[in-house]
Amino acid sequence: MLYWLTALSDGGDFFNLFRYITFRTGGAFLTALIFGFLFGPPLIGVLRRRQGKGQPIREDGPEGHVVKAGTPTMGGLLIVGALLTSTLLWARLDNPFVWLVLFVTVSFGLIGFADDYAKVSRQNVSGVPGKLRLGLGFIIAGVAAYWATMYHPEALQNQLALPIFKNTLINLGVFFVPFATIVIVGAANAVNLTDGLDGLAIMPVMIAAGTLGVIAYAVGRVDFTEYLDVHYVPGTGEILVFVAGLIGGGLGFLWYNAPPAAVFMGDTGSLALGGALGAIAVATKHEIVLAIVGGLFVVEALSVIIQVLYFKRTGKRVFLMAPIHHHYEKKGWAEPQIVIRFWIISLILAMIGLATLKVR
Repeated sequence: MLYWLTALSDGGDFFNLFRYITFRTGGAFLTALIFGFLFGPPLIGVLRRRQGKGQPIREDGPEGHVVKAGTPTMGGLLIVGALLTSTLLWARLDNPFVWLVLFVTVSFGLIGFADDYAKVSRQNVSGVPGKLRLGLGFIIAGVAAYWATMYHPEALQNQLALPIFKNTLINLGVFFVPFATIVIVGAANAVNLTDGLDGLAIMPVMIAAGTLGVIAYAVGRVDFTEYLDVHYVPGTGEILVFVAGLIGGGLGFLWYNAPPAAVFMGDTGSLALGGALGAIAVATKHEIVLAIVGGLFVVEALSVIIQVLYFKRTGKRVFLMAPIHHHYEKKGWAEPQIVIRFWIISLILAMIGLATLKVR
């Protein structure tokens, strides 16, 4: 919205700053951060009063989680509210990729909100039926995937770009939209599975988003793409403003989610943020790089899949408990130890993902 102030500029005054993505990125970050600090306490107060007993705790979960009973959920409202406000204020609203990531974020956030509401109102861990939640997710992601292809350059439409291999594209044809749909839905649910300990999901999400934001800015500039030998996708640079809002809102949320958490992200936040990561990867043609940058989420999701399939086949478990962060809890690791080590892993994977920009 503030971008339109450039109409008042003569090219050499303060209003000219709003032309620059970097300036608006900083503004979006600070706006979202301040939003989180201002609205965090009142939102937590409202959630605590409305929810009463808070988020239901799994009876078969780690013993240490009993003390978390009564902690309110739906804290993702704070993150989504912060990034939505900052993006609408600082991003160019004539950019289709901005609306694409906002559409996915808000839509998946609404699915998560419905799931959280069902859990706290019934005091049951089941929430919205899984098939319904997945079905809605696939519809939203399918629309977003098709939307992205409409704004990709003709030479990149329905193409899968491979990292490291310069100028290598795989034409998926009509299968690209289903593939991109799975990427978005998979990312949303993988982040959702990771959100099981205080502060565990939000920092890796911010790290992955920051990495994808840098990639979005790079592939949206023709001079950078020529230097790095990556595919140019006009307009994706504006996604960096959205990412700044996500990081600012995420830090504001982490202030209250740090152990011991005053509020949980809930599905409202985890599905929204995971969907956002998937949408950014599809928009920038970096779907495979997302699997590297978000490798922690991939491992968390795979641990659940492996556990379920192996148990159905043999009646035995591979892990003491899935997702894998609970396995380490069962092994005796302290919660902060797991969280911080997983943060470190996320940062390492982000650096590897960024390296794919230059290693060609």
